[in-house]
Amino acid sequence: MDATFDFSGKVAIVTGSTKGLGRAMVDGFARFGAKVVVSSRKQDLCDTVAQELRDAYGADVLPLACHVGEWDAIPAFVDAVVERFGRIDMLVNNAGINPTSDSLSDTEIGLWRKVFQVNLEGPLRMSTLAAPIMRDGGGGSIVNIATVGAYSGGPGVGAYGASKAGLINMTRTMAKEFAPWNIRVNSLCPGPVKSELTEGAERMSPGFYERAASATALKRVAETEEIIGPVLYLASDLSSFVTGDDIVVAGGMARG
Repeated sequence: MDATFDFSGKVAIVTGSTKGLGRAMVDGFARFGAKVVVSSRKQDLCDTVAQELRDAYGADVLPLACHVGEWDAIPAFVDAVVERFGRIDMLVNNAGINPTSDSLSDTEIGLWRKVFQVNLEGPLRMSTLAAPIMRDGGGGSIVNIATVGAYSGGPGVGAYGASKAGLINMTRTMAKEFAPWNIRVNSLCPGPVKSELTEGAERMSPGFYERAASATALKRVAETEEIIGPVLYLASDLSSFVTGDDIVVAGGMARG
């Protein structure tokens, strides 16, 4: 097996890919020849990132907005991808939200439902619609982006942590159900990363990055680009015997 990434002729969808980890992921896929679907809730941001990828790599990119928390919006999104490219080979369910207050004492049940709609129901809907298309194309790979915090929990991150723990469990179920279709399903659990998502935590609780870094063996937080290698590995044939697994990318931070 040639130990390199070559996604020529392959189609990759990355949700939540106009900023943060998702933005780094689509850069990686485009760099190694994939046709890329850039998606987030805002079409103008999708258009901007798509043009950046075209300019940098000459990539074939479809900018296509979709709110993954809206169950009924996802079928049209998948149909549009198939209409444009004719296939789906790789799906990264990266879109997620982490509200600034979701403690167990929070009586706002609407907040919890919103988090679960985006972080858990969105990947479920997207994956079950993409899987038959992957099957018809000979197989594929689905990568669900969870978090190392799914293993530990903590105050103020109740809904986020619970939704991501559910995503890890759902990954294992999908892996078993989709295996006969030659579709592998894995999850990635990032640790602390400098991104738009964590900048809010740093503003609300100064010193967040320092505390997070101290919990890792490497004593630092990651840059978004450091997710590229792990996600491309799971999406590629280099991980052809890896499914139902959960890879922690957290600089040595303990799971629990």
